[in-house]
Amino acid sequence: MKEIKIGIIGLGGMANVHMEYMAKIEGVSVTAVCDSNADAVERAGAKLGIPAEKQYTSYEAIIADSDVDAVLSITPNQVHHAIVKCCLQHGKPFMTEKPFTRTYSEALDLLQQYEENPIQSMVGFSYRYVPSFRYARDLVRSGKLGTVRHIFVQYLQSWGVAMVGTPMNWRYRSELTGTGALGDLGSHMVDAARFIVGEITEVSAQMKTFIVNRPDPATGEDGIVDVDDFTGFLATLDCGAAGVFQTSRNAYGSGNQLEVTIYGDLGTISVSCERGQELTWIQPQTDAADPTVSVSGVHKVPAHYHITQMQDFIDMLRGQVREELPSLLDGYRNQEVLEAIQQAAEQKRTIASADVREAAMAAGGIS
Repeated sequence: MKEIKIGIIGLGGMANVHMEYMAKIEGVSVTAVCDSNADAVERAGAKLGIPAEKQYTSYEAIIADSDVDAVLSITPNQVHHAIVKCCLQHGKPFMTEKPFTRTYSEALDLLQQYEENPIQSMVGFSYRYVPSFRYARDLVRSGKLGTVRHIFVQYLQSWGVAMVGTPMNWRYRSELTGTGALGDLGSHMVDAARFIVGEITEVSAQMKTFIVNRPDPATGEDGIVDVDDFTGFLATLDCGAAGVFQTSRNAYGSGNQLEVTIYGDLGTISVSCERGQELTWIQPQTDAADPTVSVSGVHKVPAHYHITQMQDFIDMLRGQVREELPSLLDGYRNQEVLEAIQQAAEQKRTIASADVREAAMAAGGIS
């Protein structure tokens, strides 16, 4: 088995999580690291035993390194576009974090680059690797629920609630993050719906900023929040199902609450990332004369639905590409829906996701 040499761009907390998972995979090693913070690079290099010549502060340099087989980009949103574009230019396989980009314009640019030079790629929609989500996907797509009529998806966190006193940070600045709760959490909701049920074809939406001013540690003054704290939207899916979605970082009492409920003619399935080893399945009681008599059961997820994101990434590099893997195209389509949601909220009307690209191309493509 050929050893796969990985370069890490961005040495924050999530990089450590990914490295822990990679350490469990045979024939894989981290051989180069990169961060704009030179001290962080030096510490990581010393911890991992990486020589000084493989410690970078330039993402262009680590991507161009011929000894690096693929890179993980675990960075803030404002550099996603530049790093992925550099990978495409160098033909370097990669995984990038979500949201795919800050803006739709950046996503379209990357799609056009990818169509000219497709390479192995993954976008970090990590909830595709929650076993219950994978199990639900198979149950829905194998017809166990019959025709899907509607879905409900919510992703709630509480760290933005007023009493917490969260100060200004990059997640509250549109020039760094793109959107707020929509891109941060809503991107996972959109991907969960696409992954389990199908494509989102049109949306209507509202976006709210609850706390406009937050103390800025850098200036000692109040900073202005110009992204959403809450986004809610209604959607139509390509199978004809209706969808109701809400996401908030100001939901008091919520931890990391991503939940999906799918309602079909033959039953209902509910999954949550906080109970990833099981799902709730409501279905008709088999021995009842009345088909409306139902039974609700908690079902353990079979073992074969367990796979880590890093295992899927490494398997992709070795030529085994699973259908469920979130590719660059999934990242683009996700951003297309996020753009439709943002336009729908701003224009107070229903927007078809397919019209987003058509409108952008009619206006001259990317800016």
